[in-house]
Amino acid sequence: MIDNLKYKDYIASIHYNSDDEVFFGKVIGINDLITFEGSSVNELKSGLSEAIEDYLDTCRELGKSPDKTYKGVFNVRVPSSLHKQVAMSASQYKMTLNDFVKTALSYAVNHKSDVVADLTK
Repeated sequence: MIDNLKYKDYIASIHYNSDDEVFFGKVIGINDLITFEGSSVNELKSGLSEAIEDYLDTCRELGKSPDKTYKGVFNVRVPSSLHKQVAMSASQYKMTLNDFVKTALSYAVNHKSDVVADLTK
């Protein structure tokens, strides 16, 4: 189970602080740090929507994009045996390693429930 909330196109990770007995969250995929909190689910949802709306207003005023920019390039470290298997599979399908990995990532994103079920076995 993933502990998050969604408001508009934004997702926030949710956590619980047992010392303060409060839920708190952090919005992900944006250029700045936005946090919020609440002692109930309704307060948490309200805190998220208020935080996002305030952030969007501030971004408009500053003329900046609220969304984090992704370059489309990242390094992934895998065991050499998996690297070999992926390279061999890509070759069998006459694909580059890069295209094979893009296809696999796209599949994982579009079939989250299947992938998560496999990961939790």
